[in-house]
Amino acid sequence: MPETALSGEGAASAYETVARIRERIRADAGDTSAAALRVVYAGTLAYAALFVFAAVLHYLVFRTARADLGNMVQPIWNTLHGHFLEVTTLNGSQESRLGTHVDPFLLLFVPLFWIKSSPLLLPVVQALAVASGVVPVFWLARKHLDSSRAAINFAFAYLLFPATQFSAFTVAASFHSLSIAVPLLLYAVWFLDEDRLVAFSVVALLAFTTNEEIPLAVGCLGLWYAVRKGRRMFGLGVFAVGLGATLFEFLWVIPHFAPGGVNPFTGRYAAVGGTPQGMAHKLVTDPMAFVHAVASGHKAVFVALLLVPFLGLCLLEPLLFLCAVPALVIDLLSSWGNQTSIGYEDTAAIVPFVVAASIFGAARFRHQAARLSLGTLAAVLCVAIYSPIFFLGKDVRALGSPRVSAKADAVGLIPGGVPVSASNELGGHLSGRRYMYTFPHVGRSRWIIVDVDDPTYSGAGSLKRSVRKYESGRAWRIVFSSHGIVVLHRRPALGV
Repeated sequence: MPETALSGEGAASAYETVARIRERIRADAGDTSAAALRVVYAGTLAYAALFVFAAVLHYLVFRTARADLGNMVQPIWNTLHGHFLEVTTLNGSQESRLGTHVDPFLLLFVPLFWIKSSPLLLPVVQALAVASGVVPVFWLARKHLDSSRAAINFAFAYLLFPATQFSAFTVAASFHSLSIAVPLLLYAVWFLDEDRLVAFSVVALLAFTTNEEIPLAVGCLGLWYAVRKGRRMFGLGVFAVGLGATLFEFLWVIPHFAPGGVNPFTGRYAAVGGTPQGMAHKLVTDPMAFVHAVASGHKAVFVALLLVPFLGLCLLEPLLFLCAVPALVIDLLSSWGNQTSIGYEDTAAIVPFVVAASIFGAARFRHQAARLSLGTLAAVLCVAIYSPIFFLGKDVRALGSPRVSAKADAVGLIPGGVPVSASNELGGHLSGRRYMYTFPHVGRSRWIIVDVDDPTYSGAGSLKRSVRKYESGRAWRIVFSSHGIVVLHRRPALGV
């Protein structure tokens, strides 16, 4: 073919490309797209403000417990003061945080604590981070459903999804690094879908640091990418790295740093073998044990609350939904009921893939995308009342109450940095120190501060008896007692 003809075709192709780009820019700048962006951004800002307010209020009325907020604050504070990720365990020993969870993400808070050492930083960051996950959800839905309205519907379905809400404001734990994986995994899906592999690698590695189960979830994301995009070398590489990291953390890191070399959560899986090695043996010798561990009404409700609000659309993109399966299996095999409750952080490695896979599932019916997305939003709204915001009323009523004022006065008596033993809810405010015991463990504490009516203790009578034992002894003197809040100080003559 003559060179002039080739040049003419090239020019025409370039002109068509520029024309398509201009058309897309005009579409994005159109009224519908601009309005969609305004609606999503406004809704996200309002959502973030509400959940930050809820987290701050929960902290101010002393409902942010030692477990888990204090368990995160103490290793951050200790790292800042030269004791790398050191924590005081519930039995009173000093151990590495890595013996419980592999979440070095906490180290990113160390510079913030150098500026201002406040436990409140963690739940605020968590609320903002989870809210930001709406951005990749909106982008994915707009791209694959070719509809701004459908994108809005999926964006708000993500925000209102009960599992998302409890990740943004974890009432029981107050903060858990695992919740930060929610937005990171959503951004990882977006960047892979856009073939932006450097950006994906950055957020994927950051997600790795939030919990030991996350690398495998990212690894499965590599399998999805290898099949969907045909980039087998990169995708299989991601899977190999993710699988290897999770196995290394479960089989070596946690046992190496855990007391006695035993994973502290082994007991939750006793029915199916306990350890990974035991599970492998159990799978061969008694496979029905796994069926019995999973088959319960409570766990069926848990699965339904995760899948039904998104109309089961995630199952239409099975390889992407596969990324949620490792976390789902870990939760379902556990005998600890809270692990299969939407109100806890254990859904954090499931939520991103349910939402993202649902978008891709809906894309199979693109002509019905608007209707499907609206149906999804309606289904989510039906269960959205199961929300941590429900607790706001109780927290608002408690603000300024005599008991909360007594707690604030009592906490104000405890000097910074000294060893202290505190009841669970008060401990969330006092964990910025090297030795932080959970009462009734006292250890080398110089101070004891207890709320005798702490609702997180199973036996109120036993707690009160323990307090009376120290009140009546000679080694301690009462320095504060009001509305069930007691502060004791070790007498200097009998100090250790």
